[in-house]
Formats: sequence, structure tokens, C-alpha cells
Amino acid sequence: MASVSGDAAARLAYPPARRDASVLDDYHGVRIPDPYRWLEDPDSEETKEFVARQAELAETVLAGCPDRESLRREITRLFDHPRHAAPFRRGNKYFYFHNSGLQAQSVLYMQDDLDGEAEVLLDPNTLSKDGTVALSTYSISEDGTYIAYGLSESGSDWVTIHVMSITNKQPMPDKLSWVKFSSISWTHDGKGFFYGRYPAPREGEELDAGTETNINLNHQIYYHVMGTDQSEDILCWKDPEHPKYSFGASVTEDGKYIILGTYDGCDPVNKLYYCEISSLPRGIEGFRDTQEMLPFVKLIDNFDAQYQVVANDGDEFTFLTNKSSPKNKLVRVNIKNPELWTDVLPEHEKDVLESADAVNNNQLLVCYMSDVKHILQLRDLRTGNLIHQLPLDIGSVSDISCRREDKEVFIGFASFLSPGIIYRCNLASTVPEMKIFREISVPGFDRTSLQVKQVFVPSKDGTKIPMFIMSKKDIKLDGSHPTLLYGYGGFNISLTPSFSVSRVVLCKNMGFVVCVANIRGGGEYGEEWHKAGALAMKQNCFDDFAACAEFLISDGYTSSRQLCIEGGSNGGLLIAASINQRPDLFGCALAHVGVMDMLRFHKFTIGHAWTTDYGCSDKEEEFQWLIKYSPLHNVRRPWDQHSGSQYPATMLLTADHDDRVVPLHSLKLLAGVNSRQNRLYYQRRWPWAAPVQGTLQYVLCTSIDDTPQINPIIGRIDRKSGHGAGRPTQKLIDEAADRYSFMAKMLGATWTE
Repeated sequence: MASVSGDAAARLAYPPARRDASVLDDYHGVRIPDPYRWLEDPDSEETKEFVARQAELAETVLAGCPDRESLRREITRLFDHPRHAAPFRRGNKYFYFHNSGLQAQSVLYMQDDLDGEAEVLLDPNTLSKDGTVALSTYSISEDGTYIAYGLSESGSDWVTIHVMSITNKQPMPDKLSWVKFSSISWTHDGKGFFYGRYPAPREGEELDAGTETNINLNHQIYYHVMGTDQSEDILCWKDPEHPKYSFGASVTEDGKYIILGTYDGCDPVNKLYYCEISSLPRGIEGFRDTQEMLPFVKLIDNFDAQYQVVANDGDEFTFLTNKSSPKNKLVRVNIKNPELWTDVLPEHEKDVLESADAVNNNQLLVCYMSDVKHILQLRDLRTGNLIHQLPLDIGSVSDISCRREDKEVFIGFASFLSPGIIYRCNLASTVPEMKIFREISVPGFDRTSLQVKQVFVPSKDGTKIPMFIMSKKDIKLDGSHPTLLYGYGGFNISLTPSFSVSRVVLCKNMGFVVCVANIRGGGEYGEEWHKAGALAMKQNCFDDFAACAEFLISDGYTSSRQLCIEGGSNGGLLIAASINQRPDLFGCALAHVGVMDMLRFHKFTIGHAWTTDYGCSDKEEEFQWLIKYSPLHNVRRPWDQHSGSQYPATMLLTADHDDRVVPLHSLKLLAGVNSRQNRLYYQRRWPWAAPVQGTLQYVLCTSIDDTPQINPIIGRIDRKSGHGAGRPTQKLIDEAADRYSFMAKMLGATWTE
């Protein structure tokens, strides 16, 4: 394994952390210690002191990484290029997002026509000095008169909704708080919009929104009438008998129906109810002074499958669904006579139907994923028949901007070597015309110097796992290249090709090979692929990832000493579990905002929603799945099995306002104590308990004299940041420079201009 050069690493002084021997939980007869439970309180002075000491330690290590400033400089240089998103139309105006290069947040512009002068509508950069106020959601009223927009602070999932007049750019008095996991959907009369929120904290409770760990329960749907106080908002739906459910309400494109989706966790399944707006004698506002909710009609009242509205002609709806079709299909039903459902576009044998958008009145723009690459087709809305295959390079469709009435569509495209192209597709002609509307260019980046290939790696059980490999052209496969392997593997999320400035810099200036593994648990091949890496099958994710790592070594790209693995969120769990199971296989590990305590994750903020992918320790069978790979409970000393072996150099990354995967996960895994006697006392007191709860610094570094663990284990804890969304540009650059300079030093990679 790689180690820090010199004696500095051996002398690394890890901050002490108190072990509370009194905390012991009983899981179905198995007693599990949790000595760092106190780190679950983010407001305690002890936790704050621990965080401060870990931050100091990390900075000490990072200050000794020679390529930190070179990485920061070059990533900044390449980041400094104009970026555009696809335009969209509302009322008689076009809108689009633009970033001039190093702006903290992208700016929303509007223009009368696509060739007209653009003017700023909403600039989040004016809302904070450090760029940590971000635009997290928005919706423009049907006639283009108002924009309702949600702002989040310091990366928190909590959102405050504001409203602005588009005509004069003046803010309206409307302000809606305690909004989370919500879209905004206007009724077509422009009087108001639907949104989702949680109950406000009890009176007298102080809450630093984003740093709390309280469980999120009792999501509700409200309708806000313009010009009124939030206290007057109309409660449209709640389900107190199922406090963990979440909801989403949207108005159909024709403005006639309200569609209510109900979700229990993160699985791609939902209930679907509808309410016909014209059937409400006194309109939505007539429910303000009543105790009644809107009279939704139950079309789908179980969690058997997913249903997404694609289009409707009156009562006849077209849905995208995975009902009996794990790769998805399109179906049609008259919601007033729901006995007969007909297939419009059957499930494809191999490819996954990712999306379908109604365009040009009676056509569909359909996006398939084929071996983790996107395909675009134009089809007939009524019959599903193919009209045209649209030309598209190998890569990902990042955005489709259209409405059913539109005769032109804007399509965002990206790949590992293309930072972004926006196509303007004219559907009025006999053969659709795909023209480049805008292309993002990165000064100083020569895409011809790099190459990307896709390989299919056999996993432990023989399943072929796709993996993309980006490198300089014509590299020799002699095992000499520093390599970064990235993975996720969960929640039906697919890792499709995307452009990354920092990864380009690693290839260009440090000779890295950068790889993305499409392991099971994701959505790359549909719901069966997802389920093959979830619940009782979660171990497949770790086996797939290890197989990809072993392929990179056996095929001559790299060696274990020069291989770094990286992942975030569920991918952070992947990295931590991987170094527990195969510490010999990697030279470095970067685990971002990971789910590390698999026995208690469901107790904090929205963690209960993840039980659909992981299971829950409250159930005995599922506890047995979780305890086998929970990172916090499976740290072992590798030198007990193989003399001289150790854990790879490891950086755990988290942030103080991450209220998705709360920081306690990384803090508890990181924790250590400078007391060998503490460990001996612990073992004497509970000889019958499960193995000592695995905390990296304690088990590997500080609880044993002359530890073989020389590779550093540090935590980078960011301030005024969250799970990742809305992070300002400078913070993105600084974090990339920190983690990749750490990786470069640990792997022995060197910088070249």
C-alpha cells in the first residue's frame, strides 16, 4: 500500500475523542456498542471541538500536499468559461441560465426572442457575499407574469419560496418557509401555486436550519394564493397515518387536472391521484375555511409501480410506467374509466426508456439509455410508432426543453470530452433539423489529446459491469498510471457520461486514468439492475466495484498502490465498505458525505426514505443484511490477517449544513482516542458484545502502540456547505484541489505543465 513519504505520517497526532462505554443498543438479541453517540448532537460544545480539531488536522496534512496550489490554479483556469443551459419559453418570453465562468451561482436571464437582448431576471449572487445562497427550485406562471423561486442557504435542503413580478422585477411580499423536497406548480389562472412543506418547529424551538438532525415527518401539500400570508395557505393533502410519506402536486399542461403523487421512500413506485379543477364549485380557494382536503380521486392506490404523466387529451392520459416492465414503457388509460389500460410503447428488450416528452402537438421525443449512452427518437404520440432517430454523439442528454405545443425543442448534451452542446431541433420540417444553438468551449482544453473507451468487466458472479475509462491517448498498459475509480451504485441512479474540469486536469497534468464504474444498484439497465444492488443484494455493489478495480490492475492500467477510489452519498458508503472489505486493493480513498452508520441512518432527517434501498435495522432480517457491511461496524485491522498491510490513505468529506446525509455519519466513522487502555477496558467489560465498533482513527491508529497504519486518515469538514447541491463555484474548486492534491501525494503522482 502507498504511504506518506518520510516520518510525518507516523507522527500524525489524531485528535482525542471520548468513548462513552455506557451506550449499548440491543438489536434482536445482539448487543452493539455505540461509544461515539455523543457526536450525533451537532450543537454540543464537545462535537464542535472535535470538528474543529479534525479540520485543523486535515489542513495540516493538506498544507503538505505539493500540488494543491497547482491543481487549484489550473482547475480555476479551465472553470473560467461561459456556460449556458437550454432556453425555455413561458408566456411571450424566453428564459435561460448562464454563468460567465467563475460566478458563484448561475444567473437567470430573459429575452423577448432568441436573438434579442437578454436581461437579468434573477441573480442569486447578489443575495450573499460568499455565494452560499442558491436557487434550488423555481416555476414561472403560465402567462409569464410571475416567478416563484426557492432559495436555500449554505447547501441545506430547507428552502424558502419567494415571488417576483417578471414585468417590473419587483419582489412580492409572499414568503413561504419550511419547504423541503418540493416542486412549485402554478394553476393556469396565475392566482397561486402548489408546493410541499413540513410542519414548522414548535414554538420556542431554536433551529439552525440545515444543521439539525431531526427526522422529517408529516409532509403536506399546500396551495398558496398570491398576496396572502403563508398562514392562510390551503391544506390540500396530508396523511397523518403515514407520517413518512412524501407528496408532489403538479398541474397538467392543459391546466385541467391536479396530479398528486405519493411516495414511500426512494423506490421508483408511487400512488397517483387526480383532482379535476373545474369540478370544484368554489375553486381551490373555497377550501380555505373548511377542514376538508381537495377531493382527489384515487387512480393508483398502491406502490406496485411508478407512474409519470407524459401527456393528456382531456380524460385520456399517457403515462410512463415500470408496471410489469422493469425497463419502462408507455401506457394509456381514460382516468374516468380506468379498467382498460393499453400499451402505447412496449418495453424495449435491452434499452431503458428514460423519458418521453409530448411535442409538436401529436409527437413524442423519447430518450432511451443503451449501455449507459443516450439515444433520442421522435415517435407518434397516438401509436408510439418510430418517426425518426435523431443524430446524437456518444454521451448523455442532460436536458430536454419543450412543451407539447412547441414545434422546436432544445436539447442539452454532454460527454466526458464535451462540456456541453445545446441543440435546436426544428420539428416542423419533414425531417427534424438538429442544429447547434450554443456550444460550450473550454479555452486551453484539447479534447483530441484524450480518449474514452467503455469496457465490460465480469463481476464475482459473472455479471458484466460497464465501465468508462478516460486517459491520454495511446498510453502504455504497463501498470504505471495513477488511476481514479468512481462509483455510486444505488437508488436507481445512473452514472452517464458527463464533463468534469477537475478530471480533465488530472488526466492532462498528472497522467491519471479516470474511470466510472456503472455497478448494480443504479438504473443503467432498469429496475432489475437496481434491485440487484439493493436490500439483501447490496453486497453485489461492493463486489462489482472490486471487480472493476481488479480489472484495472490486471489489464495493466495501474497497481493497487496507485489506485484511488471515490464516491459520494450512497457512493460514500460504497467507498467506506470497499476499504473495509478490501483494504489491500487501493492506495487511496475519497468518501464524500457517506452513509456510514447503517443501523441508525433512518433516525435522522430524511434517512427513513432510504430503507427502500437498504432495509432497516428495526427488522431482524434486515439488521442481518446491514451489520455485515455497515462501515461503522466493520473496521478491522488488516495486519491481523496479512503482516505489513494497512488501510489506504483515506479522506472522509462532509459539511456542517448537510441535512441529507448528516455529518454524524462521517464524524463517528472518523473518531478516535489516544488511549490504548480505553480499548482494553472496553473489551474486558463487554467480551460478549459484537466486535468493537469500527472507527477508523481509533481502531487503526491510536489504540495500538507502533501501529502499522502509516497512511493518514483525515476528515475534510466544510463550513456553510451541504450535501452538494447549490455549492458555489469557489467551494467546488477548493474542494477539488484539496481532495485531489491529497490523492496525488498518496499515490505518488506528479504535476506537469
